[in-house]
Amino acid sequence: MTAGNNGASKPEDDDPFGYLYADGQAAGAQPPGQGGYGYPGPAAQPGVPRTSYNQVRAVGERQYGQQQVPPQPGYGYPPQQAYGQQPAPQYHQPNPQYAAPETYPGGAPTAHRGPAQDGGGSGGRGGPNTKALLIAAVAVVAVVLIGIGAALLSGSDGDKDKKNEAASSEGPAGEAKESDKAEEPEKKPEESPALELPKQDAATLTLGGSTTVESSVEGAQGVNGTYVTGFNNVGSSVTWKANMPTEGSYRLTVRYAIPAVDANATLTVNGKPNSQPIGLKNFINSSDTNLEKNWQTTWAPVDLKKGENEIKISCEDGNQCDVVLDWLEVTQK
Repeated sequence: MTAGNNGASKPEDDDPFGYLYADGQAAGAQPPGQGGYGYPGPAAQPGVPRTSYNQVRAVGERQYGQQQVPPQPGYGYPPQQAYGQQPAPQYHQPNPQYAAPETYPGGAPTAHRGPAQDGGGSGGRGGPNTKALLIAAVAVVAVVLIGIGAALLSGSDGDKDKKNEAASSEGPAGEAKESDKAEEPEKKPEESPALELPKQDAATLTLGGSTTVESSVEGAQGVNGTYVTGFNNVGSSVTWKANMPTEGSYRLTVRYAIPAVDANATLTVNGKPNSQPIGLKNFINSSDTNLEKNWQTTWAPVDLKKGENEIKISCEDGNQCDVVLDWLEVTQK
């Protein structure tokens, strides 16, 4: 078999790579010009000797049952040329190393992404959805405000809840510890009722000397307007048996009338002269001698014992006793 395969030999004797070896080149073997191993060749024509048994097709070229389509250039690579053919000149072809993939023939077009339609996102790919973030923030704030409102509304029931919790931890509410109970305000000690101190009309007292009972002078407060008169003589007296609830220092108050002139008398308590005499002065500074215009009161301190006390007012030597007596009373000092 010669290098220019004439088809006379068997397929297995045909060496399509003879031109690659030194002995093949010495025998005149030439690279195939119309197809060879690894490249498509022309279709067989009637009466034309074949050039090789190896009608090899490029990967993906042969389509069974379909119309044969010439191979297309691969993605990013220039079209292949058969041996012996000059590549067609290419002008202004972009360098495949720097051109975008969609510029190559057969390359998949790149979808053009338009601006974001939500109005809140950024123009960059994968940017944050600020509208969604804003809605989430507003929702969080609303939840917080609702929680605060609920806490304020339930604040009035807080004390009741705490009491219930305390009762449940210690047992029934009726068995709670005394320390857990609300402190009750301390009760102030009740004030003792005022002592009922004695008061007596002078007309009902024990009279001595020249004293008598009359009712001619208006303004007297005794029963039926009675009072004691005739007290201006030495030896005249009124004696009162006063029953005291407790021992202590008191005031002896006397209501009287004078003819606009100071008077005085002797005071004896339980048989002893009092430390201070009873003054019957013109305290209202009246100039009218009518007794009915000169009713007034005076008092003197006295020490009384519990139970019955004898109080005596008398006109003694040295006393000025022109006075009428209405009533006597013991009051707090």
